[in-house]
Amino acid sequence: MRIAITPQVLEWAIQRSRRQEKLEHKFKKIGEWLSGTAQPTFLQLQEFAKAATVPFGYLLLTSPPEERLPITNFRTLTSGTVQDFSPELLDTVYKMQQRQAWMRDYLIEQGHSPLPFLGSASIADNPGVIAAQIRNVLGINDDWAKSQPSWSDALRGLERKIDEAGIMVMVNGVVGNNTHRKLDPQEFRGFVLVDQYAPLVFVNGADGKAAQMFTLAHELAHIWLGISAAFDLHGLQPAVDSAEMVCNQIAAEFLVPATLLINLWPVIGGNAARFQNIARHFKVSEIVAARRCLDLGLIEREAFFNFYRDWQSREVELAAKKKSDAGGGDFYPVQNLRIGNRFGQMLIQSVREGKTAYTEAYHLTGLKCDTFQTYADEIFGKKV
Repeated sequence: MRIAITPQVLEWAIQRSRRQEKLEHKFKKIGEWLSGTAQPTFLQLQEFAKAATVPFGYLLLTSPPEERLPITNFRTLTSGTVQDFSPELLDTVYKMQQRQAWMRDYLIEQGHSPLPFLGSASIADNPGVIAAQIRNVLGINDDWAKSQPSWSDALRGLERKIDEAGIMVMVNGVVGNNTHRKLDPQEFRGFVLVDQYAPLVFVNGADGKAAQMFTLAHELAHIWLGISAAFDLHGLQPAVDSAEMVCNQIAAEFLVPATLLINLWPVIGGNAARFQNIARHFKVSEIVAARRCLDLGLIEREAFFNFYRDWQSREVELAAKKKSDAGGGDFYPVQNLRIGNRFGQMLIQSVREGKTAYTEAYHLTGLKCDTFQTYADEIFGKKV
């Protein structure tokens, strides 16, 4: 059985996938399908839909559909593709919206109150004041990272504090558990879904852990401003948008308070390893340290971008080494990062109380049967 497909729809699907070369290699007659001299079989079209990660029904339309990302996409650099978001980003946002909807309903049913800090600030407020308010809610002081052994410990510690404050935190570098669908940090570093009961921050786990700290702080600023958005923060710079610029200022002040850095600068400013020293002091990445110096006028833009290019080269080399040295990892802690500790805990509690069906929990987490049960037992303890 052959399926008549509109060439314009097929061309749209190819561009949407951002996998043209791979699709042309896998489907040898794709050129004939595009020209209309041949038509795919039903099975071939199904396989194409899966390979292109496009809903099968879209391929049967007479004209390309207009897809929209359900949140604002703040890009520092614009994309040259047919749309400025990938199917990987779109599918990830949809999945997080499903989790957020479940969490919101569950919390309301349990009698929880709206979170008072969500949307409590505006772009007209002083970024330093907002940063102080965030620290107050999280129960940390302006030198909170000093007691952490490393910036990696500081990152995980901050995630726990955010989680305890009622904000879901999810970190993943792929779509769900599909390792063939990687998330591109160049496209987005993270996104925020605001909600008075169940705000959610998503961090692109494919990004370097050093960059994830700034992303997390930037996302907190979005929560306080009450603005849902995705962002790429290329070079740690925000998009040309007043809210994004304020969020960056809040994030920078939250991580590296201006007063503390200015007091430290006379001691280390002339040191060749000044950014490394600042990074160790505040438990942030070197690039965050350098960016903060630029924001405060302690260094020139040329000095920052020279350092940024060198840092990027070192990060690429380090990432390649880590990839070659990496083992299988600890499966269930990784799953807990992907699912989110707060969400996972609430969902498992609901399942164990018989309020949520196992099939729904499987769908929301992407884990099946024994794997889901082992995850629940390993992370949250066996049911008594």
